[in-house]
Amino acid sequence: MSFPSELKYTKDHEWLRIEGDFAYVGITSFAQGELGDIVYVDVDTEGEDLELEAVFGSVEAVKTVSDLFMPLNGKVLEFNELLEDSPELINSDPYGDGWIIKVSIEDVSALDHLLSSEDYQKLVD
Repeated sequence: MSFPSELKYTKDHEWLRIEGDFAYVGITSFAQGELGDIVYVDVDTEGEDLELEAVFGSVEAVKTVSDLFMPLNGKVLEFNELLEDSPELINSDPYGDGWIIKVSIEDVSALDHLLSSEDYQKLVD
């Protein structure tokens, strides 16, 4: 399994695609594979300022529910509304249409704790 090199990763299996002052956040292909078929995504923190590692929502799979953790301090700007009717996009396109939230980046130096694709690969091997 390989992970896109342009993304940053967390030890909690979230990925970030940084675009200027904001980032898209989702879960990795490894995480969605471990969870199985995603049947529901719950994010009720849109518009909220959250701290690093705060729970911003959860994903429900057929056999389990897993919390989603903020990868940095920031404001939840947007929830991917495609997931309301098609939560399985997290399984089929985790790095594209399966993104979960868009967040503001409050402090760019906070990105320093994130993992590169190579470091994330070592974590899951």
